[in-house]
Amino acid sequence: MSVGRASACLLRPLQNQQRSIGRSVPKWTQPSPSTTRFPPRRPFSNTPRRPKQAADDPGFTSVLDNPPELVRSGRKHGPGLIILAIIPITAFILGTWQVKRLAWKTDLIAKCEDRIVRPPLPLPPRVDPDAIADFDYRRVYMTGRFRHDQEMLIGPRMREGEQGYIVVTPLERDGDDGAKVLVNRGWVSKKNADQRKRPASVPTGDVRVEGMLRQPWKKNMFTPDNRPDKKEFYFPDVKQMAALTGSQAVWIEQTIQPDYFEILDCLDRGIPIGRAAEVNLRNTHAQYIFTW
Repeated sequence: MSVGRASACLLRPLQNQQRSIGRSVPKWTQPSPSTTRFPPRRPFSNTPRRPKQAADDPGFTSVLDNPPELVRSGRKHGPGLIILAIIPITAFILGTWQVKRLAWKTDLIAKCEDRIVRPPLPLPPRVDPDAIADFDYRRVYMTGRFRHDQEMLIGPRMREGEQGYIVVTPLERDGDDGAKVLVNRGWVSKKNADQRKRPASVPTGDVRVEGMLRQPWKKNMFTPDNRPDKKEFYFPDVKQMAALTGSQAVWIEQTIQPDYFEILDCLDRGIPIGRAAEVNLRNTHAQYIFTW
C-alpha cells in the first residue's frame, strides 16, 4: 500500500503537465518589421568628414599635369605691362637728371660762397644788368643819398611770425640821376609801414651802403601782379621798379652784422633790418636722387 501511494504522488505532476491531444503548441510571436525599433547607431569615429574638393572630380586636371607657359607667342601685351616697364625707366632718367642738378647746384653754391668772403668792391656808376648773374652774391659798397620820396614797399612778408614789408629805396649817387640803383634796405613791421611813423629810418645827406649784388626772387603762380599805380608791390620786378623810379635795373641787398641787440634797437625804432651776408641757396637734389 505504501508503494501504490508513492506511485500516485509521482504521477500526479505528470498528469497536470499533459495537454489535450487536439491542441497545437503555440508558436513564438514574431514582431512586425514596421514596428521594430533599434537603438541609434553610434558613430565609429568623431573625426569630421573631409569636405569635397576639386580633386575628387574624375575630370579634374592639375596644373602640374600641363607644362607652364611663360610667354605666348603672337599675343600682344596689355597696357599694364607697358606701364610697369616705363616706371623704372622714368625713375632712372629723373635720377640721372637730379645727379646733374646736384653737381650744378653744388658748384653754384661754392662760387657764391667764394664771392661772399671776398672784401667788398666799389660799385661802378654804370652796371650791365645782363652781367649781374655772373656776380651774384658779390659784396659791393657805394655812397649816395636815399630818395625816400620814391620808397616802395613789397609785401606782405613774414619774419619770425610777424607780418611786415620789404623797404626798397633808390640810392642816388654823386647827383647823377642815371646812376641810381635799387636798394633792398630790409624788413619793417606792419605797424611801421608808414614812413612818418619811423623818422629814424629816413636819413638825410650822404650815406654809405654795403650790400650784395643779387638776382631777386621770382613770382610764383600764387603771387598777384604788382599795381604800381597804387604803390602795391607783391614781388620785386626790377625792370618795372627801375622804370618807375628812373633807376638802373640793379638790385642791391643791404647787409648788416647779425647782432641781437642791434636788431632789437632797429625793431624798436622802425629801422629796416637788412640781411646777413650769407648764401641762402637751397640744395635738396640729393634727397630727390634717393627718392627716384
